[in-house]
Amino acid sequence: MKNNASLLYNFALVVGDAVAITIAFSIAYILRVSLNHTPLSSDVHAHTYLLILIGLLPFWILIFALLGLYNSRVYDHRFVELARLLLGTFIGILFVISYSYIFDIQFFPARLVVAYGFGLAFLFALLWRTLARGGRRLLFNYGVGINNVLIVGDTAITHELVDRLADTAATGYRVVGVIGGSKHPHKDGNGLSVFKSFDEALKRLRKDQVHTILQTELYADGAENDMILTYAQKNHIAYRFVPGNSELFVGNIEVDLFQAVPVIAVHQTALIGWGRVAKRLTDLVAGGLMLLVASPFMLLIAFAIKINDGGPVFFRQTRLTRFNHKFRVYKFRSNKIEYSGLTPEEAFHKMGRPELIKVYRENGDQMPNDPRITRLGSLMRRTSLDELPQLINVVRGDISLVGPRALVPEELDLYDKRHAILSVKSGLTGLAQVSGRRNIGYDERRKLDLYYVQNWSILGDLVIFIKTIWIVLFHKGAV
Repeated sequence: MKNNASLLYNFALVVGDAVAITIAFSIAYILRVSLNHTPLSSDVHAHTYLLILIGLLPFWILIFALLGLYNSRVYDHRFVELARLLLGTFIGILFVISYSYIFDIQFFPARLVVAYGFGLAFLFALLWRTLARGGRRLLFNYGVGINNVLIVGDTAITHELVDRLADTAATGYRVVGVIGGSKHPHKDGNGLSVFKSFDEALKRLRKDQVHTILQTELYADGAENDMILTYAQKNHIAYRFVPGNSELFVGNIEVDLFQAVPVIAVHQTALIGWGRVAKRLTDLVAGGLMLLVASPFMLLIAFAIKINDGGPVFFRQTRLTRFNHKFRVYKFRSNKIEYSGLTPEEAFHKMGRPELIKVYRENGDQMPNDPRITRLGSLMRRTSLDELPQLINVVRGDISLVGPRALVPEELDLYDKRHAILSVKSGLTGLAQVSGRRNIGYDERRKLDLYYVQNWSILGDLVIFIKTIWIVLFHKGAV
């Protein structure tokens, strides 16, 4: 049967957001009007101020809803939620100001109330959502609000989903059984119920024990597939289907009629049309400003490298970007002179330590105390300062601020979906870097690059960029 836990959580978020905004603007009024004796621009009584605020609250909450702040796809991802919450608070402020202007109603007694209200509303709403997320996790530990999932299928994705949903306290999902999961490697000894057929699962499970049916493969018998879907619909159970060719259902999808026949058009990337124009303008403006600000620091770093060993300041290498275009990437040299420009294999062979190649590759293309790197280079990599010259590549249009990692041709040749990754410009930072940086393997990084290409959005770029700054500040490896 349907699990109402998510509905209750959404309701709690709505109420909490409304209370947070009300308290924020009440405090803003007190700070400026009651505690600050500077003359006011308008004489607005507290009672009138509060009545207008409460009357406009439903519209503010509607703005939050339109931005997806009450959708699990947003509130289950902290940085996405943070970015949209900031945007929603800003739009809400603009709405209130516009309402006051259009209807000629004096609402704000002073301009500082607007500034205080904006900052406090964002902080209080963020604090409430952080507490709500923690409370929900706590309830998961006690089995409250858990979504029970029945998986139908015996594919590699079945096994992956079972493993991913294993930590119920973190995900809020519990796998109550797998139909046809005889090949699952962990079916013995971990309490995983495996059923031979859907009928067997229905006999052994109660209707109210299943909240979601997740089908990972279609049966050859279409009637059996229809039976599963019909059962889910009749019993108000959520139904999800994982397509066999998942690439057809990610990215920029359009449903249209082609000669009166419903069709699904799948674009290689969501970054098309106006998106490319907006992204390039962002790169020019933001990248140019960052390059201007970074220039004095870049001069100091260049001077330090030259003093350190007298070698070249920059490391240049041929990389790949959109449409298989080759360009020369600029970075501050962090390797010792004799190993600069060499592949790891070539460098370790040259120093007579080929055994380190295995250590380097098995550790995700990194290793502690890498003998190829100078002391200054190690500091630059930890702080990502060696990446600063790539701002030149951004302004030139070789790469974007955010995008897939720019790889050398030999590396990308190893990936069979390179054509998809190369449908957009490479980036100074990207989803793969902020999702584990150098702590995840090559294949996983390429999957994240592919996901970024197929699901690009301006808001997504903003979230990645903010996360990059956060990670760099706390020095969690090189981007």
